[in-house]
Amino acid sequence: MGTLYRLSSLGVARLKKPGRYCDGGGLYLQVSTARTRSWVYRFRRRGRLREMGLGPLHAMSLADARETAAQYRKMLLEGIDPIESRRAERMLQHAAAAHSRTFDECSRAFIRANRAGWKSEKHAMQWENTLGTYASPVIGPLPARDIDTALVVRVLEPIWQVKPETASRVRGRIESVLDWATVHRYREGENPARWKGHLDKIFPARARVRKVRHHAALPYAQVAAFMNALRAQEGLAARALELLVLTAARTSEVIGAVRGEFDLDAATWTVSAERMKAGRPHRIPLSGPALALVRGLLDGAEGDLVFPGTRKGRLLSNMAMLTVLRRMKIAGLTVHGFRSTFRDWAAECTRYPNEMAEMALAHAVDDKVEAAYRRGDMFQRRKQMMDDWAVHCGGNV
Repeated sequence: MGTLYRLSSLGVARLKKPGRYCDGGGLYLQVSTARTRSWVYRFRRRGRLREMGLGPLHAMSLADARETAAQYRKMLLEGIDPIESRRAERMLQHAAAAHSRTFDECSRAFIRANRAGWKSEKHAMQWENTLGTYASPVIGPLPARDIDTALVVRVLEPIWQVKPETASRVRGRIESVLDWATVHRYREGENPARWKGHLDKIFPARARVRKVRHHAALPYAQVAAFMNALRAQEGLAARALELLVLTAARTSEVIGAVRGEFDLDAATWTVSAERMKAGRPHRIPLSGPALALVRGLLDGAEGDLVFPGTRKGRLLSNMAMLTVLRRMKIAGLTVHGFRSTFRDWAAECTRYPNEMAEMALAHAVDDKVEAAYRRGDMFQRRKQMMDDWAVHCGGNV
């Protein structure tokens, strides 16, 4: 083997001439005619000279190469061929990879396998959207075999009380995907998403949650019928509620709206930073129905306030829209719940990314995500999303 550690880090950095430079103990730095540099380990076994590449210099330092060569010399002393050992290890890794899939990969495969048997393409889209919105951020990139009860609980806990129907649907879909993964040998053991005798010991039943839930949101499937009835209602409060639904805005944002916030030519409503919960301006694209509604409101408004109260200079009461709901004899709903209705629709019925729906609601998103979207066409895509929402609400865009 000769003397060890003949090379130095500085010397290695300067070696440019093609050839092999021995560090000792079978380790060589090889410089090719193309000036690429890599490490080679040479050894003799059963009278046969063999060599194996260890990696390029830019990925493996001199110290790393020496450590690896020392490991291989130790294996030779133990009667183990380093090349055969490495080949066997790689085969095991490939075999393990062949039987390993992430939850997202299993989810996509499950949907592909079942798409033809489902009643509509919309059903498949709902599976993609609910799993993508609620499950993927927590367990999507993890191997299916590593998903346990604690991880499933992390997915469901934030929505079980506030969106019991959606949470129940998500749980069932996770269970189906993990069952599929088990059948295909991507995981073993009990399904951590099963309900009976398992998660029913952690979460209250959906029906029980509904009984104690005083402020339910309107199911998105009923929005068009509701909006048709709402448009038949007279009064400024009814128009405020109509605008709130069409824009997915908060009560305070609607009743505090002023003339100068609207750019009718650009079909844009920009709520000033001081009126926003997050303390930053919020730009809302106005769909056709929303724009027509705002035009009518501004034409009829005498001052800057779009929704003035009964007393001069005062805003419309924040209870006015709730009074409209009561007048329509719609019990159990809150005005704020329409934002949840919009969010559920975006998750269940569209392919718009989760971040886009969060931005439409003026929820906080990661600054890097928001910056990336602002450089792209997020506002134009959000405009299309609000147009689609307006159509779902029974309007003509």
